[in-house]
Amino acid sequence: MADAARKQAFKHRVREWADRLDVKVVQLSVRPMRRKWASCSTNGRLNFNDELLGLDTGLWDYVIVHELLHFSVPNHGKLWKSLMQAHLGDYAAMEARLADMASSARD
Repeated sequence: MADAARKQAFKHRVREWADRLDVKVVQLSVRPMRRKWASCSTNGRLNFNDELLGLDTGLWDYVIVHELLHFSVPNHGKLWKSLMQAHLGDYAAMEARLADMASSARD
């Protein structure tokens, strides 16, 4: 899939998850980010690292759900973890894969 098509597919996936999780997204961007896979603000802005476009959709879902849940749960406590588990199952395995990729990129 071409970059533009993957970007559109990614944004579509974000909107699908936002609808499912009842989150209002005001602004959605995919851009270069140095240190994070994504970020969000309480006013409905979402930013995703453009490097995600090269990853599989399971990892997309992890990062998307991770950020969208922060609109209602601002931390990574028990509630956030239980919601991640409910929506993604073994999210910890996806989290570990992303951490490995990030550390490999820095080496």
